[in-house]
Amino acid sequence: MAQALPSTSYVFDPADPRAPTSEQWSRMTPAERAHVADMLPADVPLELMPPEGDAHRKAKRDALDALDGFFRRIGRKIYLSSELAVFYPGEPRFAPDVLAVLNVEPHERMKWVVDVEGKGLDFVLEVHVAGNRAKDHEDNVERYARLGVREYFLFDRSRLRLHAYRLPAAQEGDPSRPRVYQRIVPQAGRFASEVLGLDLLLDGSRLRFFAGNAPLEDADERIARLGGMLDQVIARQEEAQRLAEELAAELDREQRLREEEQRLREQEQRLREEAERQLAQARAEIERLKGR
Repeated sequence: MAQALPSTSYVFDPADPRAPTSEQWSRMTPAERAHVADMLPADVPLELMPPEGDAHRKAKRDALDALDGFFRRIGRKIYLSSELAVFYPGEPRFAPDVLAVLNVEPHERMKWVVDVEGKGLDFVLEVHVAGNRAKDHEDNVERYARLGVREYFLFDRSRLRLHAYRLPAAQEGDPSRPRVYQRIVPQAGRFASEVLGLDLLLDGSRLRFFAGNAPLEDADERIARLGGMLDQVIARQEEAQRLAEELAAELDREQRLREEEQRLREQEQRLREEAERQLAQARAEIERLKGR
């Protein structure tokens, strides 16, 4: 059921939920803004993100994992998400496969409302595997440029192609001018993202991110690498344990040798003392016999 805020002319329609226009938003009180933001749904209907199989899911997951792990390590403030409901003023909601927004707190969110957050998206990555090609290759190119998304990358997984677009700097800060993307020309197969400060390229059927010449690892690769490091640590621990046991056995053997050497010395001393006693007895007996 539609709900209206008469003082602002804003009408919330559950069948087509949209954020207020910037003019409507400016006329709202803080309480009205909070109420409208709560009404905007966080769920994304199936028609906005139809399932495209494992290849689609894995490409999105790998991209998000690689970016999240990298930016966490370098401590850069950036918000990353996938399939999050996004509301621009007066626009139909959409849910990009992967999105990035610079210089905002990376806390968890249920949705992205541009007027609430104070800024729109800086980077969008869409992965196309099946379904409507025009949506990703044409509609989104026009829509994201018009909304002011600085960069739009499209990974066409079905054809193993990467397309990249960027708004010219003069168009980013001037909403009065029609915003039209320019294609990003690859260099040696790499597409540079100014937003992310990374290069994107295709590696076989995979989309890879590079920081300089170093590829960013996704979660599976980090798990494999850390697992290999753990195996090495365990192997070194086992080797250290083996050496410690061998050293202990050697020390034990040396201790037994020292104890045996001491026992032989004591036995030799007793034999010497016994020989001297017997010799003294013999001499005394000889002297006694001589005195007869």
